[in-house]
Amino acid sequence: MVFLWYYICVIESLIILCIGFVLLIRGADAFVDAAAGVARRFRIPPIIIGTTLVAIGTSAPEAAISIVAALKGSDGVSIGNVIGSNITNIFLILGVTSIIATLPIHKNTKKYELPFVGFITILLGLCGVWFGMISRPVALMFLALFVGFIIYTVIMARHSHEAAPVIEQMSIAKTIVFIIAGIAAIVLGSDLTVDSAMDIATRAGVSDRVIGLTLVALGTSLPELVVCVTAALKHEYDMAVGNIVGSNIFNILFVLGLAAAIHPMPFSPAFTVDVAIAMMAVIMLMIFTASKSKLTWAGGVAFLISYVAYVIYLI
Repeated sequence: MVFLWYYICVIESLIILCIGFVLLIRGADAFVDAAAGVARRFRIPPIIIGTTLVAIGTSAPEAAISIVAALKGSDGVSIGNVIGSNITNIFLILGVTSIIATLPIHKNTKKYELPFVGFITILLGLCGVWFGMISRPVALMFLALFVGFIIYTVIMARHSHEAAPVIEQMSIAKTIVFIIAGIAAIVLGSDLTVDSAMDIATRAGVSDRVIGLTLVALGTSLPELVVCVTAALKHEYDMAVGNIVGSNIFNILFVLGLAAAIHPMPFSPAFTVDVAIAMMAVIMLMIFTASKSKLTWAGGVAFLISYVAYVIYLI
């Protein structure tokens, strides 16, 4: 009877976790749509909307989770969510997508953005090991780098010949409803996700770090996974690698920077290995795209094997 009750509680926490993920993703979508509508109403150029608001919106689930987890003292979930999402983005998402279709990598992504991901990943590890925590000064440094990255993306987008995103012109009433509903869903979803993740970690006898690196990271990376796989199936995969690389930059600089600025977080020595794995993922992506500027099925298989091995190591 005790075991039955234990499994019922675990299943209940998993259901709440899924509900939290759905609220996070839908809330982020609603908030981004409303924010983009406001930006258009005030005649903000679409190019800036596409490279800032939309990009920040895709990182809203990770940001909400990391901030709420930090405030609740679950630093393992907060930091683990960021590092785990970056590992998941490359090993799992690009792994699956590149098996479906060969993924080209843009010149700027290969020459500037990918090395930048490596740089900030190393910087995260060095700051964590050196100071033993992600302090406010470190967080402010990340946010300053984030502002610099936004400026870079806007400049690059201005020189791009790609079509600007189509944005719906919302009524004022609809915009207000979407903003309120989006924020409410993000707040409630992050709260449910963190509470259920911590409950699962306690009942399973694992650390919140492991839960953050696996379940939570996978859940907050679901939008990227769905988008990349769908794009590959529709043969619209030209920007897949660039989008994932951009997401990894946002996770470290914006998500972790914002969370640590609000609530500084201790950096567990165990995270050193995870940062090393995240750096290994970046190096592998560089190696597999070095010669032909494409990620083929061979790289995808290597990524998936690496992801499975990493999860087994954690468990």
